[in-house]
Amino acid sequence: MKRYITGKILVILIVITPLFAVNSCDKQEKCGCDGDVLFTVDKRLMNYSDLTVLSEGSTIYFTIGYDTYYFCNPAEMYTELQKINSKDQILLTGDVFWDCNYVTQAGQSNYYYYYKFYNIHVTELKSYLYGK
Repeated sequence: MKRYITGKILVILIVITPLFAVNSCDKQEKCGCDGDVLFTVDKRLMNYSDLTVLSEGSTIYFTIGYDTYYFCNPAEMYTELQKINSKDQILLTGDVFWDCNYVTQAGQSNYYYYYKFYNIHVTELKSYLYGK
């Protein structure tokens, strides 16, 4: 009888143990401009011409290597951008988030994406006047 109970307990442990061992659920970052901040860009020096502006500021983005950053607040930053001379360099500061379209597409494919897309909420965009 004792052997029978020990056997049942052993079988139950074998069945239940993997449920606790495999249950390592990591929180995935929320995407989009109101999501979780991945990192902060602090006073990134870039050329004015590095920014692509579409439809009078409805969309503003820039590319660094294989990564593309879309402004979360293009209309607001478009007015700031108009104050800067197009021949100047600029300093850009802001918080970076995953772009939701990118996250959705990357999750539906086994293909490794070299090109990453982010959203950036730009908090500062000003002319870099070093030596002027």
